[in-house]
Amino acid sequence: MAKTKKQKLALEVIERLREEYPDAECTLDYDQAWKLLIGVRLAAQCTDERVNIVVEKLYEKFPDVDALAAADVVEIEEIVRPCGLGKSKARDISACMKILKEQYGGQIPKTFDELLKLPGVGRKSANLIMGDVFGEPAIVTDTHCIRLVNRIGLVDGIKEPKKVEMELWKIIPPEEGSDFCHRLVYHGREVCTARTKPHCDRCCLADICAKKI
Repeated sequence: MAKTKKQKLALEVIERLREEYPDAECTLDYDQAWKLLIGVRLAAQCTDERVNIVVEKLYEKFPDVDALAAADVVEIEEIVRPCGLGKSKARDISACMKILKEQYGGQIPKTFDELLKLPGVGRKSANLIMGDVFGEPAIVTDTHCIRLVNRIGLVDGIKEPKKVEMELWKIIPPEEGSDFCHRLVYHGREVCTARTKPHCDRCCLADICAKKI
C-alpha cells in the first residue's frame, strides 16, 4: 500500500530527529517503574527538572510503595507542593500506591486499560509507562508533542491530546512512537520552543516543516 503524504513526512521527521537526538530517554528520573508513575503525575503543569528535585525528598522519607501507601496524605502534600496542585497530586499518589500494594503486590499493572484505572493516570501517563517500562508501542501526547506535530504539519490544528494521539497512530510506525515522542520533547525545549519565537534558523526540520506558528 502506498504511503500517504503525512506518512512520508512522519518517516522523514523521525529519521532527522533520530540523527539530532540519538539518545531518546524520558527526562524524568526513576529507577523503578512505580517511581515513573509518581513522576509523571507530579509533572502535570510542572517541569520535569523540578519534579526530579522534589522526588528526591519524597523517596528519602518514603522509600518504597509500602511506605507511601501507609503515609499520611498531608505529609505527601507537604513534600510535593512545589510541583503545584499539591493536594490533588498527593491524594492521587496515596490512592495509587495503596492500590499497587493491595492489588498488584507493589508492582505496576502491565496493561494500558489497567493503568488507566489508577488514580491520576490518563492516556499520556499510561502511554509513557507502556513505552518506557514495558517497551510496548506508545505515543505520549504531552504539550511539546501537540505543539510540534501541529507546527510540522503531521496533524492539522488538533489540540485535544487523545485526538492527536489517534491521528499519530495512523502515520507513526508503532515501534517508533515512544522514542519519537521523547525526541519531540528535546526538540521542543531546545529549538521549537513555546514561549519564544521558534529557532527555525537552526532547526533540522526547517525545510520540511509547515511552520504553522
